[in-house]
Amino acid sequence: MPLVSHSSYKAPFYLFNGHLETMIPSAFRKIKGVSYQRERFELADGDFVDLDWLRNNSKKLVIISHGLEGSSDRHYSKGMAKYFFEHGWDALAWNCRSCSGEMNRLPRFYHHGATEDFKEVIDHALSQKQYDSIVLVGISMGGSLTLKYLGENSGRLPEQVKGGAAFSVPCHLGSSAKELDRPNKRFYLNRFLKKLGKKIKSKSEKFPELISFKGFEKIRSFEEFDNRYTAPLHGFSSANDFYERAASLQYIPKITVPTLIVNALNDPFLPEQCYPYDIAKDHQNVFLEIPERGGHTGFTLAGQEENWMEVRAFEFLNLI
Repeated sequence: MPLVSHSSYKAPFYLFNGHLETMIPSAFRKIKGVSYQRERFELADGDFVDLDWLRNNSKKLVIISHGLEGSSDRHYSKGMAKYFFEHGWDALAWNCRSCSGEMNRLPRFYHHGATEDFKEVIDHALSQKQYDSIVLVGISMGGSLTLKYLGENSGRLPEQVKGGAAFSVPCHLGSSAKELDRPNKRFYLNRFLKKLGKKIKSKSEKFPELISFKGFEKIRSFEEFDNRYTAPLHGFSSANDFYERAASLQYIPKITVPTLIVNALNDPFLPEQCYPYDIAKDHQNVFLEIPERGGHTGFTLAGQEENWMEVRAFEFLNLI
């Protein structure tokens, strides 16, 4: 323990494999009735991130971190913010650098291990109001940020940070990157590269001495992309160095507050190394839940606006 022996998630019959469970909500799920209040937050290095708030004048706050090339407008971010807000909490869905609809100022972007920005956002939220309780929810890459932040700051977390929940997390970055090289999963890789390519092109025009877009169309794997862009722009020597140092897996054992990790068994992004059984079974604070179904950031509930991630995150975090 704490391995969660039984998951309450039941997938709709019409989403009968991990690809459908991933793609259908990503393409078609819409969240209505969310009116964020946007705040431009200036970072210490001269860049910025945009923060989207839902305020209830509550003493409790959930901070939501999105996935790779996601944003606060993605269905899973908006849905999570709305669910907590409707249950009386304040909600903050933040956007990583370049993800809010406006390109960031500096050459660097964001990545799975960029918890320095996340820490600034959390500290800023604490400075804005006297929250009694802050919980962190991360989805996919946002889950990586959540777990890494909680682990690397163990022993010096703000006392208001009570716990976290992370869904569809590529805990072992290198193996997850290779998983998307498989022929039946290259659809996902190509979508990511198409989105990232637009940003690289924009950056190359602004910083031609640092970033080149030439030959981008020849990139065929995350490892190639990370070797060429992620590593040099963010202080890593190579893609493998990035995968080793940024991966959340090594930080999970250090977590000191109640934290839920949920990775579906049929997640097309996650190989075996991304399910930290051995860590969780002997851990007092990390709860690992592995539903058989759910896909990657899917977890659709038939006939309901909310999805199971929102229900499960609130169920777990509202009690700590």
